[in-house]
Amino acid sequence: MFIYGGASVGGFKWASSQTALAHWNSCSSPSDESDDNYVTVCTTNTNSNNSDATHFFSQLDTFGVVSNLNSLRNEPNLAFSFFHQLKGDGFQHDVFTYSALIRILCSWGLYRKLDILFLDLIKSSEDLGFQFSDLLETIAEGIEASPSMVRAYDALLKSFVSLNMFDEAIDVLFQTKRRGFVPHVFTSNFLMNRLIEHGKVDMAVAIYKQLKRIGLSPNDYTYAIVIKGLCKKGSLEEAVDVFQEMEKAGVTPSAFAYTAYIEGLCTNRKSDLGYQVLQACNGANVHIDVYAYNTVIRGFCDEMKFDEAEGIFLDMEKRGVVPDSYTYGAIICGYCKNRFLLKALTLHNDMVSKGIKTNCVIISFILQCMCKMGMPYEAVDYFIEFKSLGIYLDEVSYNIAVDALCKLGKVDQALELLEEMKCKHMILDIMHYTTLIKGYCHQGNVVNAVNLLEEMKEKGLKPDITTYNVLAAGLSRNGLGAEALELLDYMESQGFKPDSVTHNMIIENLCIGGKVKQAEAFIKSLEYKSVDNYSAMISGYCEAKDTRKAYELLIRLAKGGTLVKKGVCFKVLSNLCVEGDNDRAILLLESMLALNVEPKKTMYNKVIASLCKAGEVKKAHWFFDTLVERGFTPDVINYTMLINSYCRVNCLREAHDLFYDMKKKGIQPDIITYTVLLDSYSKRNLRRVRSPLGASGDKEERMNAFTLWTEMKEMEIRPDVICYTVLIDRQCKTDNLQDAIALFDEMTNRGLEPDTVTYTALLSGCCNRGDVDKAVTLVNEMSSKGIQPDTRTLLVLQHGILKAKKVQFRK
Repeated sequence: MFIYGGASVGGFKWASSQTALAHWNSCSSPSDESDDNYVTVCTTNTNSNNSDATHFFSQLDTFGVVSNLNSLRNEPNLAFSFFHQLKGDGFQHDVFTYSALIRILCSWGLYRKLDILFLDLIKSSEDLGFQFSDLLETIAEGIEASPSMVRAYDALLKSFVSLNMFDEAIDVLFQTKRRGFVPHVFTSNFLMNRLIEHGKVDMAVAIYKQLKRIGLSPNDYTYAIVIKGLCKKGSLEEAVDVFQEMEKAGVTPSAFAYTAYIEGLCTNRKSDLGYQVLQACNGANVHIDVYAYNTVIRGFCDEMKFDEAEGIFLDMEKRGVVPDSYTYGAIICGYCKNRFLLKALTLHNDMVSKGIKTNCVIISFILQCMCKMGMPYEAVDYFIEFKSLGIYLDEVSYNIAVDALCKLGKVDQALELLEEMKCKHMILDIMHYTTLIKGYCHQGNVVNAVNLLEEMKEKGLKPDITTYNVLAAGLSRNGLGAEALELLDYMESQGFKPDSVTHNMIIENLCIGGKVKQAEAFIKSLEYKSVDNYSAMISGYCEAKDTRKAYELLIRLAKGGTLVKKGVCFKVLSNLCVEGDNDRAILLLESMLALNVEPKKTMYNKVIASLCKAGEVKKAHWFFDTLVERGFTPDVINYTMLINSYCRVNCLREAHDLFYDMKKKGIQPDIITYTVLLDSYSKRNLRRVRSPLGASGDKEERMNAFTLWTEMKEMEIRPDVICYTVLIDRQCKTDNLQDAIALFDEMTNRGLEPDTVTYTALLSGCCNRGDVDKAVTLVNEMSSKGIQPDTRTLLVLQHGILKAKKVQFRK
């Protein structure tokens, strides 16, 4: 019951309000329950009417407003408009007027208007003069738990959640228990889902458990939300427990629940299990959409299991699930991260040819991959091509192109791109300026780099530690070590403490700039020297071509039980191999193994290749066998390198033994392996042609070559241009010109384009036979196809013509 001051005053106000309210009702819009917006109070065209309405509003107090609202309980839109008109005219609503309107809106189920009201309440809560707990008490006063009251609690809770005020929302949620009812399951789901989106998984799960205790009956979406949260947290076993709870409750898991679980498995690097769940869903006729497939594909790509990802891609099409841009994007991005550029471009072309629009994210990955692979020219060309096609390219795409141009020394063109961005109303941020500073430094234009830093600050952009690191590296690279050290002091004055990355960039770039002594002095001056600092010094020595110092520092650290990063070890190893210092390269690998650090496979390959190149085939074979004994799994590349080395020194028996050994171990030879062996047989036969046993040798060679050729066909290994060229050359040099021509025709019929070497081999065969006309025809054919004859081709033709003339002269 409301008690106010004098009854006569209250009576006066109520009596005087009847006529004014009737007038206000007559000019207001009719009730429209579907209207989600405020119902605007109409204004009369006469000054007297406006004056009456203003006088009416100014005379109302809380009791009068509540009474008027109650009289409009059957016209909720008018009640809502009346309430806001009063507020607009300066009336201070209190807990009673708010609760009156809320009851009306709840009884009519006008949720949008409830949302508007509560959001407005929350935003102005400091000026209300009452607490939300008071409001809820007033709404519930004298009313038993009813749908209207549940709606009020639900609407207030959702409003708090919408504003990310989770503590207040949870407080409202558990006040319902004291009122003898539970909140609507949809509202609880909304709260838990938003908590999980904001990383508050534990809180969401705790709420779920508490709600079950107070009598909430979860629906399939509730369970799915909890499963999603547990999977995000990595609690996969607990997620399985929730599925079991669903089974006990008789709730059938939805596709959303399964998709959430699949995503959790893939995110936690269990994509194999994720795919098994997806397949089980298909078997149970659960409708799994493209998102679940994309999730598993992305998971396999993150785990570098591209065969599996490609298999799922094909499976999608078989099941009638149409791949979208996210499907293609997941595989393309996976390819790009692992530098499988050709595969990425092929798949991208396939995507576009099927009418699926590409996007700037996919394009950025492709461009970035090109830059990482040392292909800045190609990155710029593709950027221009994509732009010409009208594809939207964002700030990231532009920054990659700017970076590529800077690497090419085309800073002016990079500046033009930045101006183009401004014309397109794109916002230049720290990233773009930092990239351009890096470009100026690589160009040696340090003055412009420093000026650009000042321009950033003038435009209100505060350089970050990356910007300062780039500039410090640039100064060091250009031999300005003292200025780089001054920059470190300036960084600290700006609140950025130089870190290990800063020090590393200075050390390495001083070495690149030829200031090795300064780099040594700088690392010596550091109070604390990390492994990364030493790694930078070793890398710097490599850049300065002082491999001996790099190796000595690395080994000294290794003897002390510390090993630098694998990437730095590989850099030293590469330098040692280039310089032919294979013994030290092997010692480096042994040092890594002694510290239980497994070298990358590429490092083993590098040493084997270096030994083979140096003609140390037996040592390479010994090293190969030693690695196998240690558990190293060789591949076709390792075997082919050794086979080729044995063939080069005419040790075909050893090459043959390796060839059969690899097949015995289940390693399939590729086209390069077969080409190496076919070439070696050809060369051996030439050496035997004039020997007394030439005929038998030729027979043996033919038999081996025939065996290899048959194997290739059985294994469906199709010869490439190089392989055909080897075979054609062999036939020509053994005076089997017709067989050579037949191979040449077979090659062209298969759509393979002969190159200069192929034509020269066949042309040589024709000249040896004295068929100069055929040789000239081949040269003309080359020219017509745009294949320019090289010096060797012309010499062979010239020699053939002279030989023919001599023969003709003798006749």
